[in-house]
Amino acid sequence: MALFGSSGIRGLANKEITPGLALKVGLALGSMHDSAVIGRDPRTSGEMIEHAVISGLLSAGCHVTRIGMVSTPTLAYAARNYDCGVMVTASHNPPEYGGIKLWNRDGMAFDSKQQDEIESVIQNKAWKMAEWNSIGRVNEANVIEEHAEMILGKVGRTSLKVVIDCGCGAASTITPYVLRRMGCHVITLNSQPDGFFPARNPEPVEKNLEMLKKATLAFGADLGIAHDGDADRMMAVDGLGRFVEGDKLLAFFGLRETKKSIVVPVDTSIMVDDVLKGRKVYRTRVGDVYVAEELKKRNADFGGEPSGSWIFPGISLCPDGIYAAARLVEIVENEGRLDSLVDELPAYPMIRGTIACSNDKKEAAMGKIGNGLMGMGEVSSIDGIRVDTKEGWILVRPSGTEPKIRITAEARNNVEKLYARAEKVVKEAL
Repeated sequence: MALFGSSGIRGLANKEITPGLALKVGLALGSMHDSAVIGRDPRTSGEMIEHAVISGLLSAGCHVTRIGMVSTPTLAYAARNYDCGVMVTASHNPPEYGGIKLWNRDGMAFDSKQQDEIESVIQNKAWKMAEWNSIGRVNEANVIEEHAEMILGKVGRTSLKVVIDCGCGAASTITPYVLRRMGCHVITLNSQPDGFFPARNPEPVEKNLEMLKKATLAFGADLGIAHDGDADRMMAVDGLGRFVEGDKLLAFFGLRETKKSIVVPVDTSIMVDDVLKGRKVYRTRVGDVYVAEELKKRNADFGGEPSGSWIFPGISLCPDGIYAAARLVEIVENEGRLDSLVDELPAYPMIRGTIACSNDKKEAAMGKIGNGLMGMGEVSSIDGIRVDTKEGWILVRPSGTEPKIRITAEARNNVEKLYARAEKVVKEAL
């Protein structure tokens, strides 16, 4: 089984993501690079994995700079001064998960070729071991202020009232401070880092944000902002306490950031195409690294995922939830209420769901699912199986980070019927 999924290396802490594996990743990475910067989110496994990666890097002769607990976009921004970056995080996954994600100097995660190189070194034990007098050195640095100043230099002042739900994650170190320095009246929720994520699941989906919706209403705030565990994602609640769907937020940003072209994953609503008429929409596999790769290849203006990853290539090729939050606040300050701006966008009924499926059964299941969906419409296999029908479209794909198969259906009419057909095929395949 491949070591890397759609968002780095990820699995259950101390079972799949172990110090032994982390050591090998460090050895492989350190064999190819002379310097690395490493950070982590607040997960209980974070320091354990971080120390193991550092040991591998040092053993291979790579010099390491530790920056402590930071958001993933902060780490990716810091990577510009080093040969590579390492973020110890499982992002939006539940607290029992751990992970490692590797970054280039331009803020883009390691691409497929780079991931294959790391896997090959690990598989063949082809890493190098430094002589005693060439073992790497460890330094420490505080880079949060550099990231904050970069963001503040690109957005204007605002006096909005904003509720921020940091989800007990790494956003606690930066987002509230950036928005206060912009002039916002900031009210924080769950802004104490805690690797058990006691307040809510780290994924910023609507079912996990009831507290934010209520608080935004109760405090009379202009909007609410939510992050995942490492703050590469950002989702929003409007002043009426309504969760803003990811596809609408993607179109919202796309309208303001896109002049010629935008990159979105294959599970994005056709509403984005309708809103951005006259601008090219490129579709990729699901996963921010694939969106970033296509952004770089096409020299596109903006890219994102409905899950809350927003990539502003003028800033970085890493999804930056902190900059996205600051930019959203700036737009609302200048253009009016978020609920009114969002309500101007069209909406087509969409249903997203998941069905549990162990990782070792995904490949066989997808083969059966493909056969079951044949004949329903035009089939595409960019990522999973997408079927375009007269009413809309269906996408069935295995999750790259969790033991699940994801189903998405969108239609202008009868979306429940379309989803039910896909769900039936998936259940029969399992």
